[in-house]
Amino acid sequence: MEEPNYSSTNGNSAKRGTLTAGMTRHHTITQEGFDRFLSCLDEDRELAGREYERVRGQLILYFQCRDIVQAEDCADEAINRVILKLESGHQIRDLATYVFGVARMVLLETSRSQLKHQEIEENFLVSSTLSGEDDELQGRMDCLRRCLERLPAEDRDLITQYYQEQKRAKIDLRQQLAQRFKIDLNALRVRAFRLRNSLQKCVRKCLREGKAGL
Repeated sequence: MEEPNYSSTNGNSAKRGTLTAGMTRHHTITQEGFDRFLSCLDEDRELAGREYERVRGQLILYFQCRDIVQAEDCADEAINRVILKLESGHQIRDLATYVFGVARMVLLETSRSQLKHQEIEENFLVSSTLSGEDDELQGRMDCLRRCLERLPAEDRDLITQYYQEQKRAKIDLRQQLAQRFKIDLNALRVRAFRLRNSLQKCVRKCLREGKAGL
């Protein structure tokens, strides 16, 4: 049986140099480095590929559950950094644990750059009044309302309530939402994350169509 090729897994070639927004270093991962990473996961090439898929999937979920928009990019960045460590001769005993330690650092870096944007988006989602003086903001809000109206009632209710309140009240509200929808908090975060992404795409499309019609 032909040996599977894991030099390009999930569309990510062994030369992965694109970084998540907010990160400053650019680097290229070599085939040799990627192969070394796989061999640390398992000596059997096929099993190593499966383990790679599992670890990458867990990393993506890790970032999604923490409301990181570019979850896949962050997962690849964490893996890239570990590969660079291996290429430099660093000895790693427990690779899976080490990867998630690196992922926490990537999370901190990404969160800083995303925080301000996220706060704007959260306010944008729950705002019910406008000054009326900013035509661009008015247009965005009009598009948001249209996009919200297209959502099923349950999804619309979830996404508008998810971003309400502040600090402790926000935590309590999200626990109540999780109980109401009969899901755990992680599943609630993922669902809200996907709904927010869908809304952002819808709003951007609406704005583009509006400008084209001018």
